[in-house]
Amino acid sequence: MDNEDQNLLPNLLLLLLTSVWAERMDWYFGVDMAIYHTTGVSPVVPVVPDAFLSLGVERKKGGKSRRSYATWEENDIVPIFVLEMVSHRPGGEYDEKLGIYTKLGVLYYLVYNPEFWQRDRQQPFAMYRLTNGVYQLQIGEPYWMPEVGLGIGRYLGEVGGLPQEILTWYNERGDRYLSEAEVERQRAEVERQRAEVERQRAEQLAERLRQLGEEV
Repeated sequence: MDNEDQNLLPNLLLLLLTSVWAERMDWYFGVDMAIYHTTGVSPVVPVVPDAFLSLGVERKKGGKSRRSYATWEENDIVPIFVLEMVSHRPGGEYDEKLGIYTKLGVLYYLVYNPEFWQRDRQQPFAMYRLTNGVYQLQIGEPYWMPEVGLGIGRYLGEVGGLPQEILTWYNERGDRYLSEAEVERQRAEVERQRAEVERQRAEQLAERLRQLGEEV
């Protein structure tokens, strides 16, 4: 990791997913965690993506937090989605790691490159889908992943009072899932508007009663 966003943005995805999938216990989202597998040069040499999602595994393995993800300890379930964020120093996201995830069998591979995509002659948001053993660049954003049941895309949000482009989850209709804080703000605004309507109605009723009193 050579910039703070490589830690921040995946953790925002994780935090939101714990809300969206709060009732599900069959998934795991790892951030900056080693994946050990048997499709590389050696089972003891892991690949460490910025984030990954696996389905059909325990949220807490044996009720405990994972220190790493070894596929042979997860019923040979490989991640269905992997995120790599391009940093100041190119890290092989478009070649070496693409090859690793191809052999591993990761269905969806997202390369997020908001700063250096022109340098690398790529797209800032490049989603690949593994088809017949080859990654094919996809189009459309937010991008819907039917096998996952989630879409992913970018939006201009705010972190710590500062505007920032953020990766986030979307539903099948293309609507962005809101964070718990956003949901609470929406509820508070609805309550404020409802209270304002009631106040205006009360004022109108009082004014009408005054008018009726004057008429009598």
